[in-house]
Amino acid sequence: AADGLGSIAIDTTQLNMSVTDPTAWATAMNNLGMVPVGLAGQQLVTDSICVPGFDPSLSMMTGITPINPMIPGMGLVPPPPPTDVPVVKEIIHCKSCTLFPPNPNLPPPSTRERPPGCKTVFVGGLPENATEEIIQEVFEQCGDITAIRKSKKNFCHIRFAEEFMVDKAIYLSGYRMRLGSSTDKKDSGRLHVDFAQARDDFYEWECKQRMLAREERHRRKMEEDRLRPPSPPAIMHYSEHEAALLAEKLKDDSKFSEAITVLLTWIERGEVNRRSANQFYSMVQSANSHVRRLMNEKAAHEQEMEQAKESFKNALTGILTQFEQIVAVFNASTRQKAWDHFSKAQRKNIDIWRKHSEELRNAHSEQLMGIRREEEMEMSDDDSGDNPSKKLRVDDSALAAQAYALKEENDSLRWQLDAYRNEVELLKQEKGQLFRTEESLTKDQQLQFLQQTMQGMQQVLL
Repeated sequence: AADGLGSIAIDTTQLNMSVTDPTAWATAMNNLGMVPVGLAGQQLVTDSICVPGFDPSLSMMTGITPINPMIPGMGLVPPPPPTDVPVVKEIIHCKSCTLFPPNPNLPPPSTRERPPGCKTVFVGGLPENATEEIIQEVFEQCGDITAIRKSKKNFCHIRFAEEFMVDKAIYLSGYRMRLGSSTDKKDSGRLHVDFAQARDDFYEWECKQRMLAREERHRRKMEEDRLRPPSPPAIMHYSEHEAALLAEKLKDDSKFSEAITVLLTWIERGEVNRRSANQFYSMVQSANSHVRRLMNEKAAHEQEMEQAKESFKNALTGILTQFEQIVAVFNASTRQKAWDHFSKAQRKNIDIWRKHSEELRNAHSEQLMGIRREEEMEMSDDDSGDNPSKKLRVDDSALAAQAYALKEENDSLRWQLDAYRNEVELLKQEKGQLFRTEESLTKDQQLQFLQQTMQGMQQVLL
């Protein structure tokens, strides 16, 4: 191969290599008992023997030129051969041995099923005199070798650094190996290279799969965390300072919803005790003061809803009026005075339009009648047709709403008054014990003073 480097010719369809000494080639093939093949067009190893998962385009990113697997020093990859032409293997020269290709007419050597993550190959049919150094010299052309386990018999196991190197080693299956130029039977053998099942390869493959699974789980978790809505803020623990801040928030309408949640959590946690009962009572009282505000908001929303209903009814009435006008136009067009002047197609279109407009008018009329029926059901039956009574009824409803609001305000004030009375009674009960001792002392002094005055009066009477 080294002698023929100077005469390499690159064609547009294939890469040819001529041999400088055809006699040596023929002698070597005769020693093997094989018919010499053509010398002028021996094709080098093609891309089809590379690893299925190995992408040659990686050289664009890594800067490493793809090399021919079996020709050391070659940096040229020939184009793929035609499908109908079988791949022709070439002689491989090493320092200690020579590898002769198998007969291209024979079927390719069989291999077992490839184990997952396979980096180890079984090499059988080695010459008896083959040493570990010779095996390493032959197979290190396929890639970095991490371990060679040679048996006493004519086979060994070779472990490579990467998986794609195994495919290059499989390419050597079927080659006849001869040590030097000897014709001894112990110095020659036919190689059989096959996938080997190794625990180290399977363990590394499992570790890689677990790593990929961890990365996938981490990616999914990051995606879920990104799409998950933010968690609500944690509720702080009870303290007098936090209770004072919460009491101020309860009085603020904009922060009431947040504050009432915190108050509920504190009460459910069991933060209420004899020392904090007064603070909690004042906060509950502040929460009760928002009842009137909520009722006023509800009344305002109801008023808005009534206004929206009224505006919708007025708009529907205007739409219905326009529908009536359009239907009147169609009815006028269908009278004999104008109908005779239209063509047949125009009459057909006018008739279709008139029917469609009448259907829409009837539907809107039914909807408007339904709204009026609902309003009549809400109103009383007495004098329902007179406008003054309707105004009075509206005024009555407004007065009733005002009276209801005043009643709610009165109830709220009464509840606050009762609460203040209860507080005053509690304070009286607490302070009554302190006043009893002072009252007993004053009563004793008054009794003594009265006794003295009685004695004086008795003496005066006597």
